[in-house]
Amino acid sequence: MPTKIPFNYDYDFEYGKLEQLTPLIRRITARNPSGFTFQGTGTYVLGRGRVAVIDPGPLIEEHIESLKTALRDETITHLLITHTHIDHSPAAAPLKAFWQAPTLGYGPHGAGKIEAGTPVEEGGDMDFVPDIAVRHGEVIQGDGWTVECVHTPGHTSNHLCFALREENALFTGDHVMGWSTSVISPPDGDMTSYMESLELLLQRKEDIYWPTHGTCITDVKNYVRAFIDHRLERERQIMACLDQGISRILDMVPIIYKDTDQRLHGAAARSVLAAMLRLIAIGKAECKARSPSLDSDFVPVMS
Repeated sequence: MPTKIPFNYDYDFEYGKLEQLTPLIRRITARNPSGFTFQGTGTYVLGRGRVAVIDPGPLIEEHIESLKTALRDETITHLLITHTHIDHSPAAAPLKAFWQAPTLGYGPHGAGKIEAGTPVEEGGDMDFVPDIAVRHGEVIQGDGWTVECVHTPGHTSNHLCFALREENALFTGDHVMGWSTSVISPPDGDMTSYMESLELLLQRKEDIYWPTHGTCITDVKNYVRAFIDHRLERERQIMACLDQGISRILDMVPIIYKDTDQRLHGAAARSVLAAMLRLIAIGKAECKARSPSLDSDFVPVMS
C-alpha cells in the first residue's frame, strides 16, 4: 500500500502581517508563492523586544519593509539561517545593515560538501556567508529564548534546524514541511544524508515543528516516519523500473510521478537521481557511466 503522508494545506495568514503563533513565536509570510514555496516563505520572530529572526526570506522589498515596520519598536539581535536557497537567506543582508545584527548559519552555500572536497553547482544564495558559523549541538541564547542548532544535511549540505528549548519546538526549514516533501537535488542535495537527518529527528524530543513553508506539524514522530517510508517506497519504485528494463531516470519520472504536475517533473528527476545515488552507494544499483546523470543508463545489482 502506498505511503500516505498526512499533508496539511491549511495556512491561516495575511501577507505582510506579523502574526502571533505562540507566546514566543511570531511569523510574517513573504509574497513569494510557488510550487516550491507553497504560500510563501514564513519568516519567524522569536521573543519580544530583543528578538531573533529565522529565515529572513527572499530579497523582496515589500517583505523587508514589512519586517522593518512590524519590528520598528524592537531590535533584531540574531539572524538565523536554516540554509542558503534564495527564498530563505537573501533578506538577511538588508536586515543586518538596518539593525547591525549578526547572521548565524552553518556556512555559505554548499559548505557541508565543499569542506569535504565535493564541488557544488551554483544556484543558491552565493553571496551569503554567516558572520558566525555554527555547528550541530551549539546553543544560541537571547533575551528570553534559547536555541540549539541541529545540523540536518540532505536538502542542502548546510541545512540547519533550530530547536527552541522554551517551547520544545523545532524550526525545520525545508527539511520537514507540512505541505510537501523536500526536493533533494545532487550534488549539494544528498539522499543518504537526508535519510540520516530524518532518523536524527526521531531521536529528538520536540513535539511541534515549524517549517519555513506552511503550517506547523504536531504528530511529529509519525510524520517523520511517513517521510522515511515514502522515500523507501520511491526506492522500491525505482528498482521496479530497473527490473523492467527502464534504465534512464527521465523515462522513470513519468511513471513514478504520474499523479504529479508535469511542471514539477524536472525537480522530481533530481530527487530520483539523488535516490539512485543512494541505491548505488548501498549496492542495489549500478551506473554504466562514470558520472551518473539524468541521461545515464542504470541497472539493478543482481543478488
